[in-house]
Amino acid sequence: MTDQAFPAIAHLLRAHTVVEERLSGELSAVHGLSLKELLLLMFLEKAPAGRLSRVELARCMHTSASTITRQAAPLEKRGLVGRDVDKRDARLSYVVLTPTGQQLVEDARATFERSSSTFFRDRWTEEEIASLSELLGRLTVSLPGSLI
Repeated sequence: MTDQAFPAIAHLLRAHTVVEERLSGELSAVHGLSLKELLLLMFLEKAPAGRLSRVELARCMHTSASTITRQAAPLEKRGLVGRDVDKRDARLSYVVLTPTGQQLVEDARATFERSSSTFFRDRWTEEEIASLSELLGRLTVSLPGSLI
């Protein structure tokens, strides 16, 4: 039996690049957001009180807190997110989704869902898409940061 792990990972990485490019392009053109910016906003939307610390947000997005700081800065300038200091510990601050950010994430999610639904249409059946979703879900089940 041949080892299929390497080709599977290589295909997965290539597919990730294609998906991110296509979705980011459409989100940018319509809403002025990259895919990663939309994901950040969606994690905040899903969070209790619409806020997460930079460390919690970094865990959800599988990146570093400093990357979150860099990603949040332009969103803050646009009024999509704000900062909230912990009342008990002034060293701890939260990234907070603003009402403007909430509206944009709702609009951008609709575009994201439409784009996602057409992504596989010319190649795969609904059953194949469901199978892919289930397989990828098993791969990531124990990781923090699910949006589903």
